[in-house]
Amino acid sequence: MSRAPRPTPLAPRRTIAADGSMTQREVLEALSGLLLGMFVSILAGTVVSTSLPVILSDLHGNQSSYTWVITATLLATTVSTPIWGKFADLFDRKLLIQLALAVFVIGSALAGFSQDTGTLITFRVLQGLGAGGLAALSQIIMADIISPRDRGKYAGLFGAVMAVGTVGGPLLGGVVTDAFGWRWNFFIALPVAIAAIVLLQRTLHLPPRIKRVVRIDYLGAVLITAGVSLLLIWVTMAGSRFEWASVSSFAMVLGAAVLLVLAVVVEFRATEPIIPLGLFRNRTFTLATIASVSVGVAMFGTSVFLSQYMQLARGATPTQSGLLTIPMMGGFLISSTFFGTMISRTGKWKSVMVSGSVLVVVGLLLLGTLDYRTSLLFVGVFMFVLGAGLGMLMQNLVLVVQNSIDISRLGVATSAVTFFRSLGGTIGVSVLGSVLGTVVAQQIRDGVGALAPADQAAAARTLGTGAIPHIGQLPDALRLLVESAYGSGVGTVFLLGAPLAVITLVMVSLLPNTSLGEQGAIARAHSEEAAAGGHRELEDAEDVLIEVSAASAGLAPPALNHPTGTIRLPRGAAGDRVRATRAV
Repeated sequence: MSRAPRPTPLAPRRTIAADGSMTQREVLEALSGLLLGMFVSILAGTVVSTSLPVILSDLHGNQSSYTWVITATLLATTVSTPIWGKFADLFDRKLLIQLALAVFVIGSALAGFSQDTGTLITFRVLQGLGAGGLAALSQIIMADIISPRDRGKYAGLFGAVMAVGTVGGPLLGGVVTDAFGWRWNFFIALPVAIAAIVLLQRTLHLPPRIKRVVRIDYLGAVLITAGVSLLLIWVTMAGSRFEWASVSSFAMVLGAAVLLVLAVVVEFRATEPIIPLGLFRNRTFTLATIASVSVGVAMFGTSVFLSQYMQLARGATPTQSGLLTIPMMGGFLISSTFFGTMISRTGKWKSVMVSGSVLVVVGLLLLGTLDYRTSLLFVGVFMFVLGAGLGMLMQNLVLVVQNSIDISRLGVATSAVTFFRSLGGTIGVSVLGSVLGTVVAQQIRDGVGALAPADQAAAARTLGTGAIPHIGQLPDALRLLVESAYGSGVGTVFLLGAPLAVITLVMVSLLPNTSLGEQGAIARAHSEEAAAGGHRELEDAEDVLIEVSAASAGLAPPALNHPTGTIRLPRGAAGDRVRATRAV
């Protein structure tokens, strides 16, 4: 009697909802809306970067206001990222990314109506809340549909989007500022954002989330947000509004520490913690998180301070400032594309990341030599080196974490790495911005004393308020003084960032050199479900030991192919334990 073939459990279907398998065309279609959404977020942020000196001058802002305009967005991005990541593990990720995109663009549009630095900073906070969702969800959805091993094949697309958005944004912002005024920089992303939302609706098809009881850790979210916000506000205000060693500093640091300790206690006890502290037992996650902090300083700080260097130390217009940053994004695009493809082909990632970390250290040290007379050719080379290092490093830190983490925690793990990168960038920009303001102010004070009386009077009128000046409207003597102060000040800022890059190098060197997975998160989830189903079937079965003759089984001797004549049958197929005598 022949045995009926055993049915294969959970036979795969050709839909992403079933087994996660997708053709390259389907992946590209799904990525199209995601890439356009990322482009909008990058464009809306970078299009303003080159015009910020003009904006702050028109709104009568000072260096502190300049730093706060940047920090407000980074602060909101930082504190909202882990919340968006947790929501991604609980709710529909497609709906969440569309919501984040809408919030981001609404905040950008409202910022265009700002009448003073206070309203500008407020709307930049709203912009940052949406940016936190886009930063986390884009990485999470990418992990859903693309395996870690294949991620490098598409690195060129993401690198191209970042390069076009980062380089094209300042260029477009400069042209728009020079032609129509800086307010239009905040409005131009609206049509692109609407197109991105529609494209996401049409092309991104993710499987439905498994319905379960959702317990949102509201208390943990409030404590984390309040503690991190208070810490970052202290970092931003210390040194300008009050001294680092003062009663105000002590009160703010103590308050932030208390809030964060309470947050840790709550996260240990919460059913659905915003940041599961058990993640830190994963060595890869912990090392990548520490490395991400200093990467954030290099990434965010470079864009902020290079714009100031080009315009305030070299007298460039916003358009020229955008053009002068092309070498950095060129290095980023070339390295991320080339080495991403190499990682996909060979599966070897660690040597690439270690080399990238070395380039980041070298690039920051080279930029630390800047002054207002440094050849722009050398400045371009320095930026290219730093950009190449970041291209080899930044996305791969997220990649190795996603490769090593459990699928059920993919959202919070991805957002946690992004959170600490944003945290490092926010603290870094705040602290280094304070250092820059102090260095510039001191050099200007020292230099004014050596000027002619007429120039000293002009300095008192134009520079005495501490506001960022219009370089082109200054007398030649004052212009040279300001350019010299900002040139050496920005160089000092980059030099101070180099030790943090050394920490990144050490952490990356200690990462476990694990192999990259061959499946995206959705496909992995399906495979694990199928495996779990097979294990459950075996658990429900009764091992039946049978000694059977080839003749009684109705099989030719070669077909039996079992040297001991022993096979296992499920209880349902053979009933109670059976023992037959093998024919000799």
